[in-house]
Amino acid sequence: MKRNTFLIGTVCALMCCACAPKAQNPSALDTIFARKSVRTYTEQAVAPEQVETLLKAAMAAPSGMNLQPWRFVVVTDQETKAKLAGPRGGMIAKAPVAIVVCGQTTWTHKPFGQPDAAEVTDLNRNWTADCAAATQNLLLAAEALGLGAVWTACYPYEERMATAVETLGLPEDVLPYCIVPVGHPGGDETPKDKWKPENIHYEKW
Repeated sequence: MKRNTFLIGTVCALMCCACAPKAQNPSALDTIFARKSVRTYTEQAVAPEQVETLLKAAMAAPSGMNLQPWRFVVVTDQETKAKLAGPRGGMIAKAPVAIVVCGQTTWTHKPFGQPDAAEVTDLNRNWTADCAAATQNLLLAAEALGLGAVWTACYPYEERMATAVETLGLPEDVLPYCIVPVGHPGGDETPKDKWKPENIHYEKW
């Protein structure tokens, strides 16, 4: 009898876990569909541990030839954020943290099939795609942590890129891709429904 009672209790507990609200443990799809661009923030600080989690998520992105060209500059200094914001001001300057996603535009390697040859330096033509993947991971991680973030472009706008290069002292072969302000949401932004079946083609256009 005791054993049956134990088994019944165990089954009930498992059923309760299965029926628990998803909000307590959102799935990857829940996070994707909940992601939105957050442009206003409270004055509450973003914890260093949260910033590190965002960066770990960003670095988990796919990368062409696994070169992982992404580089990140985390900015909390108010004067530096204001310089990065420039005429755009607003969200970059007011967010507690701004993460500048940059890309290493070159890679050094031995020519394929020539293990004894000297190393050569080539352009990495995938750096923008890789940085885009890292940025999306970062944005999804921010959503999962209950933070707000928004993708603000640097590349390919020469003036914005020049401002970031000068302000951050970036090396010659590292270019700014975008700036992601991060903070605790200060508004009531909601995700947009971007599902458009008319944009899908099967087999051929």
